[in-house]
Order: sequence, then structure tokens, then C-alpha cells
Amino acid sequence: MEAHKGKILQVCNQVSKGTLMETLDIEYVDVGENFLTARMPVGPKVYQPDGVLHGGATVALAESVGSAASYIFLDGNEFFIRGLEISANHVKGIKEGFVYAKAAIIHKGRTTQLWEIKVTNENGELISNCKLTTIALPKKK
Repeated sequence: MEAHKGKILQVCNQVSKGTLMETLDIEYVDVGENFLTARMPVGPKVYQPDGVLHGGATVALAESVGSAASYIFLDGNEFFIRGLEISANHVKGIKEGFVYAKAAIIHKGRTTQLWEIKVTNENGELISNCKLTTIALPKKK
């Protein structure tokens, strides 16, 4: 994995061009044997009206990194990856800096996968804890 880390991150960031991930300035920054990490800047673009990070933007970050992780770890050339369900518990607000979302696999089934995505601030403090279920649908040959 370490030998391919740079290429994997480059591909993840490249396929985000022209998508919601680009709109939210999401950047994939780390990958390992069973995880993928992305970051998103916190500022007015992702605020709710009272000037803190919007929970919907947090969930968009979490689903983006979880779905990208499924694509990486399940051979995206063979499968379409889609999110089935996502839940989030927001435990701390943030007004500036970056949030980091680390998707780690809990269950890697042939059809469905379960991901835990911890969203933290730059100090490693938990902002949100998310759970994402994805499905892998075979591409027709």
C-alpha cells in the first residue's frame, strides 16, 4: 500500500474535479491498509447561519471519504459504489481551520460494507462520528 499511496491519493483528488467534493474543497490526504482520510476547510462556504460548520457539510465529507474508500478497497473497476445509509452524531462545533474525516472499514462484505468515519479537528478532537453503509454493484461487462 505504501508504494501506491501517492498514486491512490492523486486519483481520488483527480476524480473529484467538477463534483461536490471540489465545491466543498475536500482533499484526500492519507491512505493506509484499511482507511482513507480527507480534509475540508471550515469557513463561510460550509457554515450554518450562526457561523459554525453545517452538519450537512460534515455528512457530505463523511459520505465522500467512505464511498471513495469503498472504491479503493473493492476494485472500483469491477463495481459501482453507492451509499445506502449514513448517520451522524455531531458532538462539537467548529468555526475555522480544517476537519479531517477518516473512514475505517468495520465490515467488508461482498455486497455491502460498513464504514466508521470519525471527523476531527486539527487537534484530533472529535467533531462528528458517522457510520456509512455502502453497496457494491457489479458493472456489466
